[in-house]
Amino acid sequence: MTLEELHDELARLVEEMRSFLDEHEDEEGNLTEEDAETYDRMNQKVTALSKKIKRHESIAKVDNYLSQPASKPILENPNAFGGGWNMPTNAKSISDVKAIRATDEYRQAALTALRSKFKRISNDLSGSTDPSGGYLIPDEWDTRLIDTLQEENVIRTLGTSITTSGEHKINIAATKPAALWVAEGGAMTFGNGTFKQVSLDAHKIHVGILVTEELLNDNAFNLENYIIDQFGRAIANAEEDAFINGTGTGQPTGFLTTIAGDANSYITTKGADISADDILDLVYKLPRPYRKDAVFLTNDATMAKIRKFKDSTQNYLWTPSFVAGESDRLVGFPVYTSAYMPAGTSGNFALAFGDFSYYNIADRGVRSFQELRELYAGNGMVGFLMKERVDGILVDTSAIRALQIK
Repeated sequence: MTLEELHDELARLVEEMRSFLDEHEDEEGNLTEEDAETYDRMNQKVTALSKKIKRHESIAKVDNYLSQPASKPILENPNAFGGGWNMPTNAKSISDVKAIRATDEYRQAALTALRSKFKRISNDLSGSTDPSGGYLIPDEWDTRLIDTLQEENVIRTLGTSITTSGEHKINIAATKPAALWVAEGGAMTFGNGTFKQVSLDAHKIHVGILVTEELLNDNAFNLENYIIDQFGRAIANAEEDAFINGTGTGQPTGFLTTIAGDANSYITTKGADISADDILDLVYKLPRPYRKDAVFLTNDATMAKIRKFKDSTQNYLWTPSFVAGESDRLVGFPVYTSAYMPAGTSGNFALAFGDFSYYNIADRGVRSFQELRELYAGNGMVGFLMKERVDGILVDTSAIRALQIK
């Protein structure tokens, strides 16, 4: 469906919801339990379609950007620029470098460099070198890599991503002032809320892939898509593991690492395995303001156990999704799985529940690639290395709670 057709479909669904309320609400605006369930299902469809429209609008925005006239090719040698960047002589700021990376000339120069094992480097490519070696990947590739990361990495989907140029400090409320009643004409007192800072820096992650020389020389082989797919999946897996379990030393701080350091952030199962009562206890361990947008996160093995849980009337706690693209639900909340959530064994945090938008992911700059010269030449292979700098931390420890196996 086109974007216009999606908007028309959304308008139709909204009108159906409005008509449904007109027909089924009583004089006080209340619905029967059955009508309320029907209305909730309609609302879920509207929510899912709204998200789909936002995705399509985002893609359309990128397409519109890429369709703009390309900047002029770089014809002069690049000069040094403050901060370690190598800037072309006709560039005045970092924004000029970004424009260079978005041109068709730059993308084609990058592909030529890869196929020639970096023996054919044009001036188009030399305008955007990485200070630690290699070249910044084309803007279009970077956009597609981000899409791949979000598809493969559940924490990137649920968390909040920001782009930083240096260490980023976030102020959060450590204690909240209390509201007090005061008599008419009485003196007012002011509570002192305190704040603390969490810092997002940048940790370097790299991944290498091997390509045979025959494939590099084969123009029919879609090298661009292959590199994006391989790098994207590898980086996404490493990121997701770190966003969940990272120690914070040389890598992002995983949210489970933060939770483990705060005894108020988790509860322990009553028995040696998860029970339905444990899940309900976990839900209400999370403070009420965070439950509105809360989701569950676990691994597939634990999820297989949970799917069999029933309530006292033998109804499954698990509710399969009735809308394409929407998550299944557990006691009314969406469920996501990650291979990097710990196994359901003694001492592990097997299930997490909360609003993961409070997990902040900081991307520093853009990704770059370089050739691994001669390292695999004896095997008839060529190595390519991609690097990125990223950090992540749970900025509000009240936003996520975990269930630990006894």
